[in-house]
Amino acid sequence: MVAVKAAPGRGAGLTPYLFLAPYALLFVTFTLVPAGYGLWISLHDWDYLLPGKPFVGLDNYRALFSSSSPVFDFFWQSMQATGIFTVFSVPLLVVVPLGIALILNRSFRGRTAFRAVYFAPYVLGVAVIGVLWRFLLDPNLGAVNALLGAVGLPDATAWTTGLPWAWISLVGVTVWWTLGFNAVIYLAGLQDIPRELYDAARVDGAGRWAEFRQVTLPGLRPVLLFVVINTILASSNMFGQAYLITQGAPGVETRTAIMYIAEEGLRSYRMGSAAAMSYLLTLALLLISMITFRLFRTKD
Repeated sequence: MVAVKAAPGRGAGLTPYLFLAPYALLFVTFTLVPAGYGLWISLHDWDYLLPGKPFVGLDNYRALFSSSSPVFDFFWQSMQATGIFTVFSVPLLVVVPLGIALILNRSFRGRTAFRAVYFAPYVLGVAVIGVLWRFLLDPNLGAVNALLGAVGLPDATAWTTGLPWAWISLVGVTVWWTLGFNAVIYLAGLQDIPRELYDAARVDGAGRWAEFRQVTLPGLRPVLLFVVINTILASSNMFGQAYLITQGAPGVETRTAIMYIAEEGLRSYRMGSAAAMSYLLTLALLLISMITFRLFRTKD
């Protein structure tokens, strides 16, 4: 008896596209269209309170590279602040969570509770974190200086109004707040590494450092790439911590690029200039991401 295979219906080829349609609709509506509209705005002198929005071409972009422009110094100072925060926060948010994940990947009593403790701060919103640490780090009334004074240490540190303390505060709070997320990602990656590789390494006489270097790190390469890229992007887009904890102080030293873009567009009503700044920041992050991908590319 010969089995007859039923011919697929005419609509069978459309099935995958029907499943993709809801996501495609949301992606186009809330990502592609706003991105295109923002690019259009960046080519205009766009004040959303005025009816006239004249086309200025690339003038908003040229202003960012002209030292005579009123936005030149402020923009590049904010980019420098973003770079400082990223340079100091990313290594800590890559290394510290990895160490925690290595510890939590071992079997010991209370491991589940420790996992919850390290991840708990991440579930809090940036507004909660910002207001909480703004009060704790207040130079005059904050609990941090009070506790330091109680144990005989300097109790007048300008955690939110002086350098380098403002950067130490922002980086420290951010690491405390977000390290749980990266630790969980690392932990998932560690549990996907076959145990047989560690057993084989021990048979060959490898120590803990050799196991980490020859087994753990290669096994975590895709996870490391994700963590590094995600952390760079998140740190480069830092806004809430600086806005709520230091408010850009001292002066505008901790005013990040996102803070300045928001002020330029929403407070000064220069949306065209703000849009140009955001696209320049996007281009910089795209280049950094491409370099990171190249560095992590698996060699044959």
